[in-house]
Amino acid sequence: MAESDNRRGKTKSANGVKAVETSFTIVETLKKINGGKVTEIVDQTGYSKGAVYKHLTTLMDHDFVVKRGEEYTLGFRFLDYGGFIRSRYIGSELIKPQIQELAEITNEVALFGIPEKDRVITLFRENGNRGVFTRTRLGRRLYLNQTAGGKAILSEFSKSEVEGVIDRVGLPKATEHTITDEDELFDELETIRDRGYALNREESTEGLVAVSVPLVPDGTLIGTCSITGPRHRMTEDQLTGEFPELLLSVVNELELNITHSSGPVQMFCPE
Repeated sequence: MAESDNRRGKTKSANGVKAVETSFTIVETLKKINGGKVTEIVDQTGYSKGAVYKHLTTLMDHDFVVKRGEEYTLGFRFLDYGGFIRSRYIGSELIKPQIQELAEITNEVALFGIPEKDRVITLFRENGNRGVFTRTRLGRRLYLNQTAGGKAILSEFSKSEVEGVIDRVGLPKATEHTITDEDELFDELETIRDRGYALNREESTEGLVAVSVPLVPDGTLIGTCSITGPRHRMTEDQLTGEFPELLLSVVNELELNITHSSGPVQMFCPE
């Protein structure tokens, strides 16, 4: 399923700067088409050739875009910004090695995701010896109802907060198994709260399952730790027994370490 920002009634801010909007549209287009010529960007955006060229030139001047021959691509300066932001995230120096260890122990893919703007964003991702390709590359933004990590995050929200998410972005469908019914989602979230972990049974990608536990040091949600793997290999005992127990143990240790290393945890996760 293609990544989109398919918001209900999405409108641009009346106070937004049009030139900045244009630059961001061009950046998103370069990401979507994996680089291209000016004419390709014009076709995708509807902007004039002159406008596209001027914005590309400005982006190149600041190393956000590079030109190879006749084609423009995103520059690695974005990686510098992403790396800086990730390094500043609370508990990151403690979380990363635990995610690495989870991948080594399980031989599957281990993830740490964070909530932002009604999405779950992959902050850390480690592959075990048998880890498979998934949609959750570093920085990938996915809808909360589609993944184990996203549902673990929602389980820490109040009913009104969950309703707010649904009102803003809906319950987009990724596969035939994705929860798209509001009542079903609330029932699922209650189950997650009762047992302490969330499951993804091919709800984001066909053939892929996952288990996730929210990380809530000092009562403040900062993210979720997950293990994911192929349906044919991850047994029901692992999905509902071995791996949740492992995650709950890791999360409990992280919560204690983060609380005692940083003092009272304060987070702001904007809508």
